Amino acid sequence: MVHRAGCALGCEIQTDAASPMRFTHRHAVETDLPRIVEIYNAAVATRTCSCDLDPITVEARRPSFLKHTPDHRPFWVAEDADAPSLGVVGYLAFLHFMNERPGYFITADLAIYLHPARQRCGLGSYLLDEAARAAPGLGIEVLTATIFATNTGSLRLFEKHGFERWGFMPRVARLDGSERDLVLVGRRLWG
Repeated sequence: MVHRAGCALGCEIQTDAASPMRFTHRHAVETDLPRIVEIYNAAVATRTCSCDLDPITVEARRPSFLKHTPDHRPFWVAEDADAPSLGVVGYLAFLHFMNERPGYFITADLAIYLHPARQRCGLGSYLLDEAARAAPGLGIEVLTATIFATNTGSLRLFEKHGFERWGFMPRVARLDGSERDLVLVGRRLWG
């Protein structure tokens, strides 16, 4: 499926309303891991959306990556349909909620990370829309995410897609000596 999205201010790609960006996604394969790790490590360096303090390696990421399957907890990579030579430009992972206990399998915790050059271009919206569409076929009724309270861009993105603030955890993380609050957002897809 190809999706068109308008590019907002801040996107490094110059487009206009007549030629919005288009995205595709597919299930990630192991050869995508270097690019996935590169995108994640770019986020780690910003200190705005990850509690990792040091870059991760492909080898460290491989075991958790291999637990994802297309029919249970997929791990998608996104590509720019008009620039496929760029390869993976972002990803969305459906993660287990609350330590893989079966009673929570109706809920998935989402992780979305985008290449810096593809942020604020509609890619996050595309991935959230696709996640909501795919969730029922995966037996998922509830989507959640945890976001730093200072990450207003991500909070706005999730709110735009029907997520509500379900929880606030004050000062639960410390990065470079700075304490961070965490916001739990959620969206019940039906029922």
